[in-house]
Amino acid sequence: MNIKVKFLDISTEPSVLMNGEDALKIGGRDNDRVRIDGKRSAIALLNVSDFVSPGEAVLSSDLKAKVGASDGDELSIVYASSPESVRFIRRKMDKEKLSKEEIYAIVSDILENRLSKIEISAWLTALHINGMDIEEIADFTEAMVSTGDRVEFDRSPVYDFHSMGGVPGNKITPIVVSIAAAAGLMLPKTSSRAISSACGTSDFVETFCDVEMDAATLKRISEETGGVLAWGGAMNLAPVDDMVIKVEHPLGINPRAQMLASILSKKLAIGATHLVVDIPTGAGTKVPTIEVAKAYARDFMDLGEKLNIHVECAITYADQPVGNAIGPKLEAREAIRILEGERHPSSVVEKACDIAGMILEMGGIANGSDKAREILDSGAAMKKFREIVAAQKGNYDISSNDLVPGEFTAEVASLKSGYVHTISNKELVAIAVAAGSPADKGAGILLYKKKGQRVEKGEVLFRIYGDNKAKVDRARELAAKYKPFDIEGMLLKKITATRTR
Repeated sequence: MNIKVKFLDISTEPSVLMNGEDALKIGGRDNDRVRIDGKRSAIALLNVSDFVSPGEAVLSSDLKAKVGASDGDELSIVYASSPESVRFIRRKMDKEKLSKEEIYAIVSDILENRLSKIEISAWLTALHINGMDIEEIADFTEAMVSTGDRVEFDRSPVYDFHSMGGVPGNKITPIVVSIAAAAGLMLPKTSSRAISSACGTSDFVETFCDVEMDAATLKRISEETGGVLAWGGAMNLAPVDDMVIKVEHPLGINPRAQMLASILSKKLAIGATHLVVDIPTGAGTKVPTIEVAKAYARDFMDLGEKLNIHVECAITYADQPVGNAIGPKLEAREAIRILEGERHPSSVVEKACDIAGMILEMGGIANGSDKAREILDSGAAMKKFREIVAAQKGNYDISSNDLVPGEFTAEVASLKSGYVHTISNKELVAIAVAAGSPADKGAGILLYKKKGQRVEKGEVLFRIYGDNKAKVDRARELAAKYKPFDIEGMLLKKITATRTR
């Protein structure tokens, strides 16, 4: 039927609000699909509401460009049946193996908004419970890559690395990229912004240079300088992955198959031929034990073999933050200080050089970790870093002193003397987020103590920074509630014999 439409500026999946009478005329009910025909056609979900008058429909704003219409236009809206991919999702729910064609159909329908968020949730839940074998994951990866752009470099090989995340303060990316590029390798690094963490790599890199660029710019900078520090979300690389993550996050699940396909699809799209995967392992992370980490490593390497990417994995320590800084400007400052010649925090230097060393050895350079330290100590990495920053519209003469954290601060002191027994990564992240990180670039946490160190009563454990006093006060209250540092004496428990008379 033809109906007059208006567009509502709301952020949602493509949807249409219709009066109940009009919905009956087209044979539709809540959450059914409809096809809207304007200059172009689009599929959307039907919502029945008395908010809308008969003869009118309200469309979400994202449909305006899709159908090529404006407020007041009359468009044809008709019932549309469910796509066949819904049946394939049910097959995975029944623990069946899917063919390449079935997986491609699901991915294509997600891209074209033919599947609702409920159906995508069912797909993710099926993956979480029943999983996929390596062959299915390889097909899933290639299907996601096919939905977006691919970068094709004029030089090869193309090196890359990826951290599975889960540990705060993991600021090694600018250091690793600069070392690899200074050694003559090409490492076009795309990174993400924080979803649930206190700071993603792109969140802190954008404090000193532009991270938003198209694929052509990424290609040019990478080939000119040997490295790039780009936000992957600015490019059309495996866009279905980003769509799925938005549904996955509120569910609080991270299906193994989805995670593997997500990581490798971005690497395949960027043209990577060699990849190092950092698997941070420890209590409170995505990978709690060495055994689980080894299983992930096997999956990554098996999947890489299927996709013609040489994959090596590094299982890294993650029982506490990497370095002392958490939050955009604080992390940027700490990373740049190391490139300038500072040798502390040693955990950042060691991890960066070990990861960079694996990449150098992939490139045929012997004693990779030692060579990485040599490149860092010589100043060659800092010189290369400046070149990359300048190419990304930053200041070539950048200094760590340029990164000034938030003006509002609060210190959290120890309530007793002893030794730092454990540090809760999860609780520190929550405190940093409460302070405003990563949206407020000056917000975050600077640690003064790490595991195993002696602490006196009243001594400062960490300082909270923020651009907003109210947020800093809220973060301090959260710190008092959570107590992320566990301080214990050398005597953990006293046991004495019981005498009988």
